[in-house]
Amino acid sequence: MDRYAEAGVDIEAGNKLVELIKPIVAKTHRTGVITEIGGFAGLFSLNVQHLENPVLVSSTDGVGTKLKIAFMMDKHDTIGIDLVAMCVNDIMVQGATPLFFLDYLAMGKLDLRKAQEIIKGIAVGCLEAKCALLGGETAEMPGFYSQGEYDVAGFVVGIADNHELLDGSEIAVGHQLIGIGSSGLHSNGYSLVRKILFEELKMSVDDYVDELGRTLGEELLEPTRIYTRTINNLRRDFKLYGISHITGGGLVDNLPRILPGPCKAVIDKSRWNPHPIFEILKRAGNIPEAEMMRTFNNGLGLVIVVSEEDLSEVTLRLKAMGEAAYHIGWIETREEGEPPVVFKERVEC
Repeated sequence: MDRYAEAGVDIEAGNKLVELIKPIVAKTHRTGVITEIGGFAGLFSLNVQHLENPVLVSSTDGVGTKLKIAFMMDKHDTIGIDLVAMCVNDIMVQGATPLFFLDYLAMGKLDLRKAQEIIKGIAVGCLEAKCALLGGETAEMPGFYSQGEYDVAGFVVGIADNHELLDGSEIAVGHQLIGIGSSGLHSNGYSLVRKILFEELKMSVDDYVDELGRTLGEELLEPTRIYTRTINNLRRDFKLYGISHITGGGLVDNLPRILPGPCKAVIDKSRWNPHPIFEILKRAGNIPEAEMMRTFNNGLGLVIVVSEEDLSEVTLRLKAMGEAAYHIGWIETREEGEPPVVFKERVEC
């Protein structure tokens, strides 16, 4: 008997997985890819003649404890979309075009069905983000993960012209804030979500929730939105002064990342209606409003900063693309000692 297999690592299963996913990965190929998976590294040819001062932009992320929901439901074909989204959205909001994506998948014992489903989801995300799945690593780690569990991580590389990078430095008083809808929780706050729904309320992923119009598990596994098409469309015709990806930390921690020191964001919470899942969590978990705003996206996946002159046209464009778009606030001068994000309700602008 193979001693390595006896120790829990099946090399042949790994080789078989590579063959199974080759046609899946091939669908994500784009201009620049010059290798197939299976080599020691993925190769990508940079075509930068059209860029004056090219800058590579990269990001890495995971999916967090949202994975626990996938384990509970034994459904693994959407978690890869979340993985791509969490990485790609972070470079898109800085003005970069995604080029290629790499993934890392680790399991205690390689399950070909699960691994193939996960990678199919990653490929779907890459197609939506218009980037190539250039390669990855599948690790079999006996004794490291609980039975049936795994972890994933993603890495994306994009490119931008230096003068087209979005860093928020041009944001000024009078600029307006547009919130773009999320698809739900996305991939943040799941440790608290699981504590409230499964530990305290003793709910099951199979429970049908009238307010949600579907089972709890279906709601919690809803994939994170990928905003590539939306951002590209807007940037083609409008000047965007900054974009914030609303992830862990919510509006409170993510908006300040793009705000110049002298500026504060004033947000009117009455201008959008969060998904029902947020109200359910707030009510059931007795979560204070301030904590809600700092833990979850509360229905907004992105916030973009535009001029007052472009506000109406950008909002109309977003709605024409099928996006939920809300004029949620504006930029004011930040006084000494003030927080960078201030929440107000029912304010006339």
